Amino acid sequence: MVQFRNTVALVAAFLAAQPVMGHAGHSLEHEIAARAAYLRHAPRDLSHCAEKLKARGVEQPSASSSAAAATPSGGAGGGAPGDDATLTDWGAQVANTSHLSNLTVTPGTPGFEDLIFQNSSCVLSPEGEIGPYYVLGELVREDIVDDEPGVPVSIEGQFIDINTCEPITDLYWDLWHCNSTGVYAGVVGSGNGNEDDTANLNRTFARGIAKTDSDGVASFKTIFPGHYSGRATHIHVVTHSGATELANGTLSGGNVTHIAQLFFDQDLISEINSNVSPYTENTIDIVENADDRVFMVETESESDPVFDYMLLGDSVEDGLFAWIAMGVDLSANYTWSAAAVYGENGGTEA
Repeated sequence: MVQFRNTVALVAAFLAAQPVMGHAGHSLEHEIAARAAYLRHAPRDLSHCAEKLKARGVEQPSASSSAAAATPSGGAGGGAPGDDATLTDWGAQVANTSHLSNLTVTPGTPGFEDLIFQNSSCVLSPEGEIGPYYVLGELVREDIVDDEPGVPVSIEGQFIDINTCEPITDLYWDLWHCNSTGVYAGVVGSGNGNEDDTANLNRTFARGIAKTDSDGVASFKTIFPGHYSGRATHIHVVTHSGATELANGTLSGGNVTHIAQLFFDQDLISEINSNVSPYTENTIDIVENADDRVFMVETESESDPVFDYMLLGDSVEDGLFAWIAMGVDLSANYTWSAAAVYGENGGTEA
C-alpha cells in the first residue's frame, strides 16, 4: 500500500523544534485558451484508476451531498468573480464541505500514515494559474519557515500519474505562498507589502522545492498562509518532471507538468484570521473561496483543490497537518513566466 511514510518524522520534528494578472511576454488569452483545451481533454477525475487506487486504499473524491449551496457574497477584484467564472454546484459543495479529518488518531498512532491516506480523496486538480509572484531559482528544501511567525503547518502531497495510475517518483514540487500578513518573499511591487522594501528580493520564506519519494509523496514544513487583496487564502503548486538537482540545491532543466493553486476550508481560514496573531493584524478584507475566481475555475471540472487536515493539538495554534493528492499528466509541458530570479547573489527582478 502506498503510504505517507514520512509524516511521523516530519511532524515530530516540526513540533519539537495579489490579484491574478497577466505577465509580461505571456498572452493571457493564450493561457486561458490552453487551460480550457486541457480541461476539455483531460480526465475529469481518476475514476479510470479506480481499481489501482482502491488497492492502495485511496478513495475517489466526494464532496458532501448534503452540503448547502453557496451564494457568493461578492468580493474584491483580482481573484473575485470575473472573466465569466462562476461557481458551479460542485464548487459550492466543495466550498461548504469540511475537510477536517474525523479520524481519532495522532501522528503517534500505529499505522497513522495508512489511516490518513485510506481516508483521503485523490483528484485531478485542473491546471490553474501560476500567478504574478513566481520566483525562479528557489532551493530544494522541506523547511521553508525562515523564522516567519504563524500557525505551523506540515504539508504532504502525493502525485499520481493520470496515465498509468501509479505514484510519480522523483518529481519536484515547487511550492510558494504569502506569509501571515499577505506578503510574498522574493518579489517587490505594488500590492505585495512595502513596494519600497527592495530587501524583500533576497527573502525566501514560504518558498521551496521538494522531491517525491517512492510513494510519490513530497513534504514541506511551513506556516499557514495569510491573505492579500482580491484573493482567497491559497498555496501555489508547480511540478517539474525530468529536472536535475544541482550541487547548489537548485533545479535545472525538465518540464513543467502541473500548475495549480490549493485552498483551505473557509472555517479554518476564518478561525485563524480572527483569533491568531499576527494574522489578526491584517486589515485587508478576506475573499472567501466561493468568491475566488481561481477556486471557481479549478472546481469547474469537479475537482477538489482543498487540503484535508487535522489539528496537532487542542487548538489551531498548536499546528496543523494537511495533505492532498493530485493527478498529473507527465506528457504535459506548460509555459510559465517568473517575476524574479533567485541566485547566488540574492534576488533580481526578471
